[in-house]
This record gives sequence, C-alpha cells and structure tokens, in this order.
Amino acid sequence: MKGNPERPRADRQARAVRLGPRSVTALALISAIGVMAFGWPLLADSASGLAHSQDAPWLFAALLPLLLAVVAATIADTGLDAKAIAMLGVLAAAGAALRPLGAGTAGIEPMFFLMVLSGRVLGPGFGFVLGSVSMFASALLTGGVGPWMPFQMLAMGWVSMGAGLLPGPDRLRGRGEVLLLAAYGAVASLCYGTVMNLQGWPYIGSLATGISFVPGDPLPENLGRFVAYCLATSLGWDLPRAVVTVVGTLALGPTILKALRRATRRAAFEAPVGFAEPPG
Repeated sequence: MKGNPERPRADRQARAVRLGPRSVTALALISAIGVMAFGWPLLADSASGLAHSQDAPWLFAALLPLLLAVVAATIADTGLDAKAIAMLGVLAAAGAALRPLGAGTAGIEPMFFLMVLSGRVLGPGFGFVLGSVSMFASALLTGGVGPWMPFQMLAMGWVSMGAGLLPGPDRLRGRGEVLLLAAYGAVASLCYGTVMNLQGWPYIGSLATGISFVPGDPLPENLGRFVAYCLATSLGWDLPRAVVTVVGTLALGPTILKALRRATRRAAFEAPVGFAEPPG
C-alpha cells in the first residue's frame, strides 16, 4: 500500500475559472490601478483644488471600460466555457437580486455572504469576475449607476477574490470552514466600506474641519482625519453589513457551499473535452 495516496478527485474543488499567468498579471494590473485610483487624492498637493472639484469623480468613470476589458481578458485566458458562463450568470443574477432587499439601508446588504461563499467554492479568478459583474448588474437594477460604480465593482471583486484565496479549499470542511468564511466576511464587509469611503471622502468639501480632507497636508494627518470620518459617518452602516454577512454565512453557508460544490462537480468544469471516432 502506498504511503501517501492521492486524495480522491471528488474531494477536490472544481474551479470554473483557473488563474493562468496572463490572468494573474491582469488581476494584479487592475488591482494596482484600483489602489492608485482609490488612494491618489491623499498625495495631491494643495494647489490641485481637488477638495472643491465637483466633477473630478467623473474622471474615474474611465475605469469602467478598463475594468471590463481586464475581466474579458481574464475570461479569454482561462477558457471560460458555456457551463461556467451559465453559472456566472445565475450567481450574478442572484447577487444582483439580493442587493435591493436591503437597498443599503443601515448597511443591510445580503449579497455579500453569497459573494464570499461563491468565491470560496469557485476560486479567486471566478470570484473576481463574479463580484464585479454582480455589482454592475445590481447597479443597473437599482439605478445606482454613477462615478462610484467602477470602484464598487473593483471592491466587490476583491471581496469575492479574497474568499477564493483563503486556506484549505480542498481540506477544510464543516463548521471550521463556515466559521472561517464568517470571520472573513465580517472583515471584508468592514474593509469594503472603508475603501468606498476613501473613494468619496476627498471630494466632500462641506465636512467639519476635524474630519475633512485637506489637499497637501501630510499623509499621517489626512489618514487620521479619514479614520475620524469613517467612525463618524459610516461605521453605523459597515457594522450592520458585517453582522448580516456573518448571520447569512452561519445560517445558509453549509447549504449553499454543499449546493455549489455539487453543481461544480456535475458541471465537470475541469473535464477534458474530446471527440471519439464514430463506430465503424
């Protein structure tokens, strides 16, 4: 009997989208651009007039076609087949339908736990595509199209991709996995709110001095004001979002994880396609 038998293939997770070298490069590129887009106002000088510019956020709307182009390149690189596209469509539609249930009221956004669970089962590549497409679809559904939408797509893509990068995708199961995903979902929900705050905060010029952005001030001082801004304005939304994500993951996580894994096995995403000669 051999010492280290290979795990049965049925125990391994299928991946609807595997990350190849070009996909990794594309995701790293769009993530780097996203970080710069979110953070560059912190480095703007006092002569930029940034804090009083009301139309500057529209400049970032140019991120949308770039983001869609990178997503398309990722799909082309990984060979997304019809079954994976169908699953992407179903999950994106489900995520988009879940978002209006809370309509962002008091941070109640039930789509987050589904994005976390889907990213976990289907991997970081599928997760990034799913998160971005779901946010795009929900923006169209709720009328939330604006200069913030590309940033929401990036941030939600990161949330779902991060779930796919968590440890133990082929080994950790049961309560331990659900607790891991619940903890990640809570942290990711808070981080999402913080990142989205950073997108809008520099352009709000009517805040109290203690929490407003001051172009040209030293970075530590502006970061201190940003922390105060988050605590004063958005923590009441971010904490309920985290709570809803945790409750949804704990309550529905085992069932949804099982259903997603069964669906990926039946779809046989990784099965090679071949053509047999007709019997002669």
